[in-house]
Amino acid sequence: MKIILGSQSAGRRAVLSKMGYVFETISPDIDEKQIRFDDPKTLTLALAHAKADALLPRVPEPALLITSDQVVHYEGGIREKPETLEEARMFLKSYADHPATTVTAVVVANTVTGRRAEGVDIARTYFKPIPDAVIEQAIEDGKVLRCCGGFAIDEPNLAPYIDHIDGDPDSVTGLPTELVKRLLSEVEKV
Repeated sequence: MKIILGSQSAGRRAVLSKMGYVFETISPDIDEKQIRFDDPKTLTLALAHAKADALLPRVPEPALLITSDQVVHYEGGIREKPETLEEARMFLKSYADHPATTVTAVVVANTVTGRRAEGVDIARTYFKPIPDAVIEQAIEDGKVLRCCGGFAIDEPNLAPYIDHIDGDPDSVTGLPTELVKRLLSEVEKV
């Protein structure tokens, strides 16, 4: 059955390609700021379902639709993409104090049966202190401004300052591999 990734995220596309899947992508184009919850699991699941709800009417053929959302949970607060350069700096400086916990929700929907499966994966990235010059270079390169929590583990400037990751590195990138495989198998039966 055809697989569609409901995302324009380069990280999610890279993970799904690395998993060996052939797929198409479409963008859900929803206003994510209209959906708010204080709990990161509830928020990411609600957003992943909203993306699926927006996309399903646009998929007229038999397919498995994958949607996802991710936030960083840090010291009791939720971090999404930095809204300013100063916020990006603050995010990156703070990760030497406490790990960046990514909370990634995935929803897979079967367009034929209407079945949906969902799950949440959590991973923690531990950083060493990041020098100011490295932070400025990462911000100038721009990728960190497009990532929740203001960091990407494959960002060349930041990679040397990652101490270790507890969990699936692909989850930190935006799409947890084992969870995706499990959810696809749950809904692919017609």
